[in-house]
Amino acid sequence: MTPTILASVQIADFTEDTWWIWVIKAVFIILYLILSVILALWVERRGLGRMQSRLGPNRVGPLGFGQAFADALKLIIKEDIWLDGADKVMYFLAPVVSAACAFMLMAVLPMGPQVSLFGHSTPLQLADSPVAILFVLAVAALGEYGLVFGGWSTRSTLPLYGAVRSATQMISYELAMGLSLVTVFLTAGSMSTSAIVDSQAGLWNCITLFPAFCVYIISMFGETNRLPFDLPEAEGELVAGHTTEYSSMKFAWYYLSEYINMLNVSMIATTVFLGGWRAGPIVTWIYSLWGGDPNVGWVPMLWFVLKTWVFMFFMIWTRATLLRMRYDHFMKLGWKVLIPTALTWLVCVMVIQGVSAFTDLSRRSLLLAIAIVFLIALVAIWFFGGNDEEEDDASGQPGFVRPEEEFDPMAGGFPVPPMPGQSLPPSPRAQRRDVSSSSRAAVSNIKEADRD
Repeated sequence: MTPTILASVQIADFTEDTWWIWVIKAVFIILYLILSVILALWVERRGLGRMQSRLGPNRVGPLGFGQAFADALKLIIKEDIWLDGADKVMYFLAPVVSAACAFMLMAVLPMGPQVSLFGHSTPLQLADSPVAILFVLAVAALGEYGLVFGGWSTRSTLPLYGAVRSATQMISYELAMGLSLVTVFLTAGSMSTSAIVDSQAGLWNCITLFPAFCVYIISMFGETNRLPFDLPEAEGELVAGHTTEYSSMKFAWYYLSEYINMLNVSMIATTVFLGGWRAGPIVTWIYSLWGGDPNVGWVPMLWFVLKTWVFMFFMIWTRATLLRMRYDHFMKLGWKVLIPTALTWLVCVMVIQGVSAFTDLSRRSLLLAIAIVFLIALVAIWFFGGNDEEEDDASGQPGFVRPEEEFDPMAGGFPVPPMPGQSLPPSPRAQRRDVSSSSRAAVSNIKEADRD
């Protein structure tokens, strides 16, 4: 047989699209994202309230649904502050860049198959390209510049810390996310989003590429700065990170882009791992009982929205469940766990692609077998790979200082935290307390000796 690794898959057909159809689709995307953000705010606040045994918003509108509109009105009429020492151009453009990139990404994500719109056959997708996944990764990376510019342009300490954290976080978790998506378009034979959905007509990629799916799920939290990975805007350390010096609508653009990015990563996960707009096998079987097809017409848009909101609710649920990670553990997870795992799985997928190209073995069966072995190996490494605390205390670690070495927190002229193996000297109050305790113990010993 011919050694073909990448299959030729056609992208969506836009030949009958006109300029007004493009306008309708673009307006729909903007309205859909804004209304979805309003719904996400309500679901998150009410959901977190239920999960944390409190009421949540319940005054503005029925069941508190109008609270998001009240918050938007408050931000619109709030005083718009401009810092004197800030770079005015970057200070203004930073939230605009974040919001613009957030709105752009949905343009290449298919919400359904070919439908008839005012007599024209058109896909439920604004645009597609043979390299649409690269467009997704490029726009997602470009959106991070809004956070970096926002922290740098204010000329303020805490926003700059948040911007630096955001940049390092993006580099770490964008690499892992990109590597997980590479395996998807290797198996699909195309980087077109519509072609990737068509390639999942049988089994979804979340089954055959389960390790890549797990890496993507973890990476999307780091990509959107959500708990437990919200280090760039940790309120206990950085007040609000890069948004600390922003107010009114400039802050609102950042706030809006964060929730749109949550929708974006959820829609990408739906498209590349959960079959996109295609219904699952159970739904297809139920429809087949009366001769229907759930994958034609406008109904598939419903499956796409439902799958997207499964991921949205999972992100909200995670916020109510997990605590914020320590920054060094966060970076260790990205560089020592996610990236090596994604690279190893990528090598496995490439080997399977090569083997299936020159033999008659089923590619999906090989992928399932390798995925099971891969997960068993990861679990074994997790449970029997050693103790992290011992690794932290190893003398080969950079910056390790033996416990007996004296530590002076003011040696550099300003206070610094202790390195691993060091401990802070006792405070003056503790020293006085220890001296008092020793004096009382000595006096009591003398009195007991006199009585004896």
